[in-house]
Parts: sequence; structure tokens; C-alpha cells
Amino acid sequence: MSNSTLDVTRRLGVEQTGIEIIEEDARTASPRDLFWPWFAANVSVFGLSYASFVLYFGISFWQGVLVSVLGIVISFALCGVIAIAGKRGSAPTMILSRAAFGVQGQKMPGVLSWLVSIGWETFLAILAVLATSTIFTRLGWGGGTSTKIVAALVVAALIVSASVAGYHIIMKMQSVLTWITGIVTVLYMALTLDDIDWSAVQDIPAGSTQSVIGAFVMVMTGFGLGWINIAADWSRYQKRTASGPSIVAWNTFGGALAPVVLVVFGLALAGSSTEILDGVAGDPIGTLATLLPTWALVPFLLAAILSLVSGAVLGIYSSGLTLLSLGVRLKRPQAAGIDGVLLTLGTIYVVFFADNFINPFQSFLITLGVPLAAWAGIMISDLVLRRRDYDDEALFDARGRYGAFDWVSIGTMVGASIFGWGLVINTFSDDASWNNWQGFLLGPLGLGGRDGAWAFANLGVLAALVIGFLVTLVARRSSVARQEAL
Repeated sequence: MSNSTLDVTRRLGVEQTGIEIIEEDARTASPRDLFWPWFAANVSVFGLSYASFVLYFGISFWQGVLVSVLGIVISFALCGVIAIAGKRGSAPTMILSRAAFGVQGQKMPGVLSWLVSIGWETFLAILAVLATSTIFTRLGWGGGTSTKIVAALVVAALIVSASVAGYHIIMKMQSVLTWITGIVTVLYMALTLDDIDWSAVQDIPAGSTQSVIGAFVMVMTGFGLGWINIAADWSRYQKRTASGPSIVAWNTFGGALAPVVLVVFGLALAGSSTEILDGVAGDPIGTLATLLPTWALVPFLLAAILSLVSGAVLGIYSSGLTLLSLGVRLKRPQAAGIDGVLLTLGTIYVVFFADNFINPFQSFLITLGVPLAAWAGIMISDLVLRRRDYDDEALFDARGRYGAFDWVSIGTMVGASIFGWGLVINTFSDDASWNNWQGFLLGPLGLGGRDGAWAFANLGVLAALVIGFLVTLVARRSSVARQEAL
């Protein structure tokens, strides 16, 4: 983007840059700038509800604290590593991934990334609509069909308009939302502190090692690993001279700070009341709102919606970039608009027609989390092997140094995914019966089968991540060296 185009972009607020390389004079961001989008997207009060999902594994409060802190911090640190690629190549994550998979071969993880982003942004929009309905009902303003329709349209409009505007508007918006949502979240914690029954929390019995591992993997998948496929999208405006360790640190600090505090506080709340623990499954935000006095409901609702919108904006912005990386010939704002339509339709379907969305979503999360973990392992290992910045032109030329297909990476991702799926099970067989084929290796590997204790440990996600990393580290060392020698 030229200086004149960049000036127009900043003045009008609409980013025209798509998947092309960010030009040198436009790379003005510093590592600390990464704090704002990641903090704003993860300060959502929905983080409180994750505590219920953790405790559902049958573990104690202190075990929950351990797995939550480690899972959140480690997963966002992995995002930070992927963010280094954005500085090295100044292009979206799925374009930079072409160096590992080939210019055409990248379409396989690209489709996966697009599905994950669409799923996350739709999920966050759904939560915002349900929260609005619940709080309006409590206020006596009516929370029925009309309220849900209006809420769905307003939420979708907010998400789509910000994502269409692009990077510069989003960065400004996130810096403002950080303060709004942060202040209201602290207020929520202050108002609900008396609802914590520490004796009940301390009495929660400890769970097995398998349950602890399962909760740990779920936290990793639900937080950092859920964002890892878009991590470089927000670091591509970083200066070439930016410190890699600083990028990792600010990415991790911004993403992990709020969730760590929220989930730990949520563990205390959910551990105090079975009503909260069980209510979160149907309406996470609405259930949390029942603990507040009436006067606090409106600011809580606004903060909840804004925080959920903030997270969804990051997702839909990146899903638009991913769509372009797959070869769809549209401008970036148009691609974001298309994904916005899909988000709206998905939200309407779940809110008005689906009986349950939390269970199918968690099943969907684990299913896509396995190949996403395999991709992350491959991408991180590829970054470790490289000593030079990416070849800008070769990322868009199948005849260049990265080639059309890297069959080692493609085969590694397929193999790691299949192995990983064999080690996870669908714990929501009634609501997501299409996933009941998983866990086929638990018996042959002596892990007790689908009904054994290890079935709930979600080992497949960790296995796919480690396999992707180690195989790439060994099998692609020479090919990466050849690429960089050209």
C-alpha cells in the first residue's frame, strides 16, 4: 500500500489491504500494540463461564486453578510464537503458512482455519443474543422473539461493520473496549464476591489425573488454540525490527491476563452453587447476570455484548482474509461481508431453531481442535527451522521456492489428525451424533476404550500438536534449508 493509499485508509477508516504483503512504510506497529486486540477480545465475562466447563471434568477448585492458569498462558504463548511469522512476512497467517504447505497445499489448513473462525465468531454472536434476551426478561422489558431478532441484527451489524472497516478501526476500537469491558468486569466481580461460599469450594473433591489432563486440554483449545490460526494477522503491521520475544510476551500478556483472572474467579463462583454450574450450559452470560442487582444489569449487558462483539470482530476479520487466501476473488471488505452474512444466518438458526448449542459446539471444538493443533505444531516447527524472513513473491507463486505442494507437511497434518481423532471421544453423543466415530485408538492402545478413564483426557489434541512439531522438525529440516538457500 502506497503512502497516499495508506493516508486515505486511515482517514476513511476502511482498510483496503487484503492478503498482499504490507509495504515497509505501513509497518508502524510495535509489540506493545498487540496487547489491545488480544486483551479486549478475551476480557469477556464469558471467561467466567469456562469455570463451569472445567469443573464438569470432576476436579477440585485448586486443580481447576492449576489447569486454567497453565492452559491459558501456554496456549496464548503458542499464539505469540505464530505471531512472529507476521513480523517476518507481513502477511496474514494463512498466507505465511504457504511456506510450510506450499502455495496450493495451504488450502487444506486454510479451509480448516476458515471453519474455525466462522464457528467462533458465530458462537460469540449467539451468546450476545441470548444474554440480551435473558437480561431483558429480568428487567421486565420482554425477552421473547422480537427482542432476539433485534439483538441478532444489532450484534451482527456491529461485528460486520467493524470487520469491514479493517485493521486501523479495529485497533482503535479494541483500545476503547478494553477499558469499558475491563471496568465493568471488575464491577461484576466486586458485586458477586459475597456469592462465593469458600467452604463449599474447598469441599469439592479432587479428580483423577486423566480428568486434570482433559480439563487442561479443553482450556488450551478454548482459549489460545482457538485463536492460533489468526495470530499473525494482528502482527503483520509490526516493524521488521520488532523483537520476537517482545511479540510473544505482549501477545501472551494481552491474551492471558483477563482469562486467568476471570476463570479463577469463575471457579469460585461455580464451585459455590450447583445452580450456576448447571445454568451456564444453557445460557452462560444470562446465568451470570442472575447474581447481579437490577441496577447493574444494563451496564453488565452492554459490557458483555461489547466484549463478545470484540472477540467476534477479530474472528470475522481474519476469516475474510482466510477466504481470500483460498483463491476467492473479492476485496477484503467484501469477503468480511460474506462471512458476516454466514454469521447472521448461523446465529438465527441456533437462537431460534436449535435445542442446544453448547454441547454441539464443544464437540465441534474438539473435532477441529485436533487438526488445528497439528497445523500449529507444523507451523511452529517451520518457524523454528527458518533463519530468514519469508520470500514475499514466492508466497504467491507456486513456481517459487515454496512450491505448489509440500507433501511432507500435508501428510504430517493428515496423519497427526487421524491419530489425534483416535484419542478423543465425543462426550455429547446425543447432541452431536455425527462425531461418535472418534476414539477408535483408545482400545487398541490399551487406554481403556471409549468408556475408560483416558477417554476424557482429550489426549488427541496434545498428540497432534507434538507429532506435527516433531515430525516437521526432523523431516523438513533439509527442505527448509534448501528453500532458504535459493
